[in-house]
Amino acid sequence: MRAAGLRRALALSPRRVPAMEQDGRRGTATGPGPATATATATGTGAGAGAGAGRGRVLSSATMNPRIRRVEYAVRGAIVTRALELEAELQQGVRKPFTEVIKANIGDAHAMGQTPITFLRQVTTLCLYPELLHDAAFPEDAKKRAQRILDACAGHSAGAYSASPGIPVIRQDVARYIERRDGGIPSNPDHIFLSTGASDAIVTVLKLLVWGEGRERTGVLIPIPQYPLYSAALAELGAVQVNYYLDEERCWALDLNELRRALRQAREHCTPRVLCIINPGNPTGQVQSRQCIEDTIRFAWDERLFLMADEVYQDNVYAPGSQFHSFKKVLTEMGPPFAEGVELASFHSISKGFMGECGFRGGYMEVLNMDPEVRQQLSKLVSVRLCPPVPGQILLDAVMDPPQPGEPSHPRFAAEKHAVLSALADKAQLTQEILNRAPGIRCNPVQGAMYAFPRIDLPARAVRQAQDQGMAPDMFFCLKLLEETGICVVPGSGFGQREGTYHFRMTILPPTEKLQTLLEKLSWFHSKFTQDYS
Repeated sequence: MRAAGLRRALALSPRRVPAMEQDGRRGTATGPGPATATATATGTGAGAGAGAGRGRVLSSATMNPRIRRVEYAVRGAIVTRALELEAELQQGVRKPFTEVIKANIGDAHAMGQTPITFLRQVTTLCLYPELLHDAAFPEDAKKRAQRILDACAGHSAGAYSASPGIPVIRQDVARYIERRDGGIPSNPDHIFLSTGASDAIVTVLKLLVWGEGRERTGVLIPIPQYPLYSAALAELGAVQVNYYLDEERCWALDLNELRRALRQAREHCTPRVLCIINPGNPTGQVQSRQCIEDTIRFAWDERLFLMADEVYQDNVYAPGSQFHSFKKVLTEMGPPFAEGVELASFHSISKGFMGECGFRGGYMEVLNMDPEVRQQLSKLVSVRLCPPVPGQILLDAVMDPPQPGEPSHPRFAAEKHAVLSALADKAQLTQEILNRAPGIRCNPVQGAMYAFPRIDLPARAVRQAQDQGMAPDMFFCLKLLEETGICVVPGSGFGQREGTYHFRMTILPPTEKLQTLLEKLSWFHSKFTQDYS
């Protein structure tokens, strides 16, 4: 059973690392030739058999060829196999483990994190307004819920909202940004609510991608990266331009590396966009203010649109590390940067101390965007009608939390502190245990909620993986899953320097389970090294 499952997972895994390890030269996908498409349409190709002499209108040969290039490692083949193993355990199939631990994705509540009470209270009151008369709910939660309901069409959370989001919630987002950035003004008209940060990121990329050949838009993304970026660029037909973070300096952004990537990309595309993830995913680094200033100057000098993915801004743990928003730094730098650098920044309720992934709430703020382009952005978001209203409501509760003196404040503050302090402890525990294991090196987890350790793999394991047409770290992670039930994501799914191997794991499991996971993982790496030496 185990061997059959491993073969299925191997068949699903990519036979080569696609978008993540490109330098941009293959950034524009090409479709099937006319002969192939014609053969399929007339029933002589792979799509034949749907009727008498007829092929399918939509077949593997006639589908959008860009979709083939889309990969999303955190929900890829290894997760498919993990789900199969869970089903086998439920059916009574004997395994070397009693449960599958899915450490592949940053899903806080799935890992046992308790929801923040105030956030759920406000959302519940909006979804079931009869509870507004229930004495069990605090008055500050009722006040916020009533304000939102008054702003909803028909006073119902079931109605469509304005396409950029409910106006009072956009106002609360603007006030949150002003508090976060020390009083720097934020215009609600420049804020667009979204279905999580991912939806907003893809929307902005749609505005930026155009041109053909050497005029095609190039987008600089950090490597390692969050696979949303490579997947979105593949789907849009943009050119992915990789710049490598410096693992030896705790995944720092290196300006010389940015210059190298830009120079080489200009030989075959037109770079227009620079994407930053801060705090980093999957790498967990937190950028210094000086690094952010240098990045902004680089974007100004090279005429690049800045996209700042800041969804982990509440998740900063390391002593001496501090989150600085790109908007705040850009504004404080003054002219010409403050008025000239175009910036879109993103935040979400899926991470932070909230972990409310399933509600799909987030926002983006645009700065220095051409007014006509902003109108087009408004048009683009209107095509999707509106973001989910429950996600907007929960976002508002995060943006407008209980204040000192309000009845919900003590509990809210205690719950928030408990989540973030536990994550800080688990970040420290993760790097300590992994760095004790021979052949594993883990940079400090300064922020976010992941570790991205580097692993040494024996040459025989590398050759065997390559003989099977798969990345060596995928081979390692599949073996780890089959023998221990631990599900992590190979570094090849995020991109990495050639000849290095990594995996990404979340630090979200409860402390005792996390410690067991780390110790078992360290033991397995030692065993794997011996088996293939």
